Amino acid sequence: MDLDADMCFRALAARDPRFDGRFFAAVRTTGVYCRPICPARTPRRDRVAFFALAAEAEREGYRACFRCRPELAPGAGPVDAVPRLVAAVAARIEAGVLNDGSVDDLAAALGVTARHLRRTVQAELGASLVELAQTRRLALAKQLLHDTSLPMGEVAFAAGFASLRRFNALFRARFGRAPSTVRRDHGERDGSAPLALRLEYRSPFDWETQLGFLARRCTARVEQVEGRTYRRTAHLGTHRGWLCVTADPARPALRVEVSPSLTGALMPLVARLRALFDLDARPDAVAAWLKKDPFLAPSLRRYPGLRVPGAFDGFEAAARVVIGQQISVAAATTIAGRLAAALGGPVETPFPGLDRLSASAEAVAAAGEDRLAKLGMPGARARTLLAIA
Repeated sequence: MDLDADMCFRALAARDPRFDGRFFAAVRTTGVYCRPICPARTPRRDRVAFFALAAEAEREGYRACFRCRPELAPGAGPVDAVPRLVAAVAARIEAGVLNDGSVDDLAAALGVTARHLRRTVQAELGASLVELAQTRRLALAKQLLHDTSLPMGEVAFAAGFASLRRFNALFRARFGRAPSTVRRDHGERDGSAPLALRLEYRSPFDWETQLGFLARRCTARVEQVEGRTYRRTAHLGTHRGWLCVTADPARPALRVEVSPSLTGALMPLVARLRALFDLDARPDAVAAWLKKDPFLAPSLRRYPGLRVPGAFDGFEAAARVVIGQQISVAAATTIAGRLAAALGGPVETPFPGLDRLSASAEAVAAAGEDRLAKLGMPGARARTLLAIA
C-alpha cells in the first residue's frame, strides 16, 4: 500500500492520534517499529521507514515496540480504499479464520480461487495471507502477555497457535525475546476470574450515545445496559460465556471483561466487539465530509465522535431486522426477547437477568413456522426468518 512518507513523518513528529493505526514507523537504527503516537523521541527523517501494516514491518525484520504496543492500535475502517475482496479477507483473518481453516477454505467461502486470493492480497497489502495471520496471532498473544495472567499454554491457545512450542519459536523470532520475559508479574491467576482486555480507538468516541442506542434495543436475558456498562452473553463455536464493556477513563479505549469460558474464542470475540462499537472508524474523516451538510453539521458539533453501531452476531442482526418490520422498536425488542427465551440456550453469568444465549440460526430453522408464530410473528415474517436461518 502506498504511503506519503513526508505526511507520515509530520504525523509522527506531532504524535497525531488521527493517524494511529493508519501506518507504522520503523526505525532503521533500532530495528523497532512504532505507532505514530509513540512517546519515544522522534528519530531523524532519514532513519525512518513507513509501513501501512504491522505485517509489512515485521516482514522486513522490524520488531514491535514494547512502549507504544502496536498490537493495540485501532485497525483500518471498512470504508478505507482497498478492494472489497481484500477487506473481507482482512476482516476474516482478524477474526481468526485461518487458525483452524485453510487458505483453500477461505477462498472457497469468498467464491474465488486460492491462487487469485493470494495474489490479490499480496498485491494490495504487501504481505501474504500467512504473514497477516501470524501477525494477528502474535499481536493478540503479546497483548495477553502484557495485560493478563493467563498461563503460557492458554495464551498460545487463545491466540490461535496449535502448540506451545510453535508459539514460543515464532514469538522469539518476531520480537527478539521469549514470551516469559514479556510477561508482567501478575502472580498466580485465579482460574475463575474474568480476563480484562482493552480495545483502543481513535478519539473522540461518544460512548454515552452509543450505550443509549443499545439500551433501547437490548434483548432481554441476552443483553443489559446498566449505568455506563454494556453486558451480554456470547456463543462462539463451542464456547459460551459473558462479557462486560466499559469506557476506560484513563485512555481512548474500551475495557472488556470476558468470562474464562470464552478464552478459546478471544480472537473472533475481539473482532466482533470492534465491529459492534465501530472502533476502527476515523472520526476526523467522517466529520470532514458530514460537516459540509448544513443539516448534519449541528449534530456533529453536539455529538462529537458519534459512531455507527454494528452487530455482534450476523444472524442475530438479520433476525432483528425481520422481526422489526412494520412495528416499533419496543415491540421488536419484546419479540426478540421471546425468541431468546424460547430458542436460545441457557448460560451461567454472575449478573441477575442475564442467562440466555441469542437464538442461533440452527435453533430457529428447527423451530418451524408454527412455533415462531406463537412468539408473536405474523406468518410472512416467520417464513422470512426461516428462509434466512
